[in-house]
Amino acid sequence: MELDLFIPAFVTLFVVMDPIGISPLFMALTQGMSKAKRRGVAIRACAIAGVLLTLFAFLGEGVLNFLGISMPAFRIAGGILLLLTALDMLFERRTQRRKDQSEEAENDDDPSVFPLAMPLIAGPGSIATVILLAGQGEGLEGVGLALVVMALVLLIAFVLFNAASLLERLLRETGIKVVTRLLGMLLAALAVQFVLEGLRDFGLMGG
Repeated sequence: MELDLFIPAFVTLFVVMDPIGISPLFMALTQGMSKAKRRGVAIRACAIAGVLLTLFAFLGEGVLNFLGISMPAFRIAGGILLLLTALDMLFERRTQRRKDQSEEAENDDDPSVFPLAMPLIAGPGSIATVILLAGQGEGLEGVGLALVVMALVLLIAFVLFNAASLLERLLRETGIKVVTRLLGMLLAALAVQFVLEGLRDFGLMGG
């Protein structure tokens, strides 16, 4: 694999997926979980995201087209779902639900599928990037490039997710509440950006 293809591909997917930016969100979404349960969430989130991105690397836009879903529609749907999660973080609804369900810990919310695996890790941007990378080479060459780059970025994300427990200990409960609300605001802005980009791609807004 040539470095002149690999390095730009890696940097592109790393910036789009942004594992550094997702890590604080992981910490907020898994607040109050044990270390073992948090590690389980990290493993499932990265694995599910990996499967989804691998699927799109091989099948590309054909999957969405087969289902009659356009990328702008996918972007808007992901934005709306992210916004709902952001509102939960801003008003501490997730924390309250955990307190209300303390006697049913096994049924507690699991954020590994949504919103971590999708749309935070395997979001519209990551999917579009993987599709583009897979189309750079002939035959399986492009797909191989996309898969190697994806695996490395997911590995970095997993390592950063597991460092969230250390960050949580440093911040303490009060610091976590402040960070959670701040990240909720940032996540809401990201969600709105997804929706606006989807509307723009539909031609409903100016370029």
